Amino acid sequence: MQISNQDARHNIIRQGQNHDMHALCFQGSTATALFATWAPSTDGEIYRLASVGAGIVALAGASQDGVQIPLSSGRDYNATCHAIAHKVSTATSVYYPGDPSGNYTADNSHWGVTSSAASACSVEPGSIADIREILYIVAETKTPFAIKCGGHATNPGFSSTRGVQIAMRRFNKVVVNHAAGTIDIGGGLRWDQVYSALDGTGLSVVGGRIMGVGVSGLTLGGGYSWKSNEYGLTLDNVVGFEVVLPNGTVTTVTKADKDLWFALRGGGNNFGIVTKFTMKSVPQTDVWGGVAVYSIDHVDSVISAVAKFSATAPDKKAVVLPSFSNTPQGGIMIGLLMFYDGPSPPSGVFDDFLAIHYEVLSVRTQSFVSFVQSIARPPDGARLRFSSVPVLDWTPSLLKVVYNESQYWSARLAPLENPPPFVSWQLDTMDPTYLQHGSPSAWPPSRKYPFLPGALFFSWANKSSDSAMLDAFHKSSATIRAAASAEGQNITNAWTYPNYALEDTPVKEMYGDNVARLRAIHKRVDPDNTMGLTGGFKF
Repeated sequence: MQISNQDARHNIIRQGQNHDMHALCFQGSTATALFATWAPSTDGEIYRLASVGAGIVALAGASQDGVQIPLSSGRDYNATCHAIAHKVSTATSVYYPGDPSGNYTADNSHWGVTSSAASACSVEPGSIADIREILYIVAETKTPFAIKCGGHATNPGFSSTRGVQIAMRRFNKVVVNHAAGTIDIGGGLRWDQVYSALDGTGLSVVGGRIMGVGVSGLTLGGGYSWKSNEYGLTLDNVVGFEVVLPNGTVTTVTKADKDLWFALRGGGNNFGIVTKFTMKSVPQTDVWGGVAVYSIDHVDSVISAVAKFSATAPDKKAVVLPSFSNTPQGGIMIGLLMFYDGPSPPSGVFDDFLAIHYEVLSVRTQSFVSFVQSIARPPDGARLRFSSVPVLDWTPSLLKVVYNESQYWSARLAPLENPPPFVSWQLDTMDPTYLQHGSPSAWPPSRKYPFLPGALFFSWANKSSDSAMLDAFHKSSATIRAAASAEGQNITNAWTYPNYALEDTPVKEMYGDNVARLRAIHKRVDPDNTMGLTGGFKF
């Protein structure tokens, strides 16, 4: 059975968005903005990140500990665009600024305004053969390029460019193979499109949790899912990658290719362009879920219930995601997403949460795609950012620290803008066995410790606020880490989730002892460093 989806087009490119940044498709469950100072290199082609807020990040060439972002130094990339237009087949289209169809605008736009850039052209490849031609041309001309899948990238320059923007929207097929128990998913799809395509089939996959997240970025960076307690990470459910390697070779990577199989599962955008993911199918019925909102009068009751749920893991089909967020009026709102992978949860699973007096409750039985579509997110066009704080357990004392952080930073950041910036601390509660569903992979570097990836998500309006917002990310993350360590949690070497990581995160902090092997694989697969023409975390 073959099911296709037409990609929705969004028009959010705005005047003045000449951010000299780009990158390959590498996004997480959520989005971004960054205040940075850029310094040109001596060759005029590679810009190095000189400073981020008040911190200094040393990057040179192929960065050892962070990101390398090739940027425009005034060079005209139109010749590269015209060369691509001349070589590709009629299955592929090339668009330029001012294109009346709106395709150029849609190809360059992202959820976060600071993740968008005005490329010299956008290309929508329609065949694997054309992707080979595009890779060959950008490599030969040393033109920066980016791959956009969902447009949900959290870091500026991770899926946008001043060079050639490749939009994968035409790789949009979902094909169910009942005999093999697998589903082929095009690398240009978003997870909500996949769920819509599969709605009514009785099948699903282990994918993203909210609207707009790209299949490629989430999977190549790890992938936390509503179903991870039952089936593991998204990358644990891939059985094959159809990939165009940097030298133009097209191959399907399975566990028979030990090195690339290891590297593609969590190693990000360093090893080629993935055009199709073959994933295990999982059964899908209606689900039960929704959101509860509580006032701060009941914070102690909510903290107690979350800590109990996190410690006891009552049912692998059950998930709760608590959050502490500010309101436009300056107060704190306690949110709780509840999910059960079945039409109705057994008695006792969510009873503690339902017994607390709530301001809003919207839980119900519904289709899986309806549940995902019901989860609100900030609209396109804001300045967005994520950061990650890995811990081993959300204890009552640590949850109180997170709550106090939400109060402190909400008040401190409020004077920056009117309405004030949106600040939210969002916490994952996972079954302690969730990493046992998979085998060794690029990420996580160890499956021995089931860290919980707490996320800080901030959204704001003005560039003038960037430095203060980034400073808040670093300071709040440090406070929560220190509190977890003080209560005895061994998180000294806790690995950070790449899809939530700020772009100044050292690769060692995410990939640990796997870094050396990943560098060796990259050197073998991409000796000319073609993928170095993209942004993202680099080995």
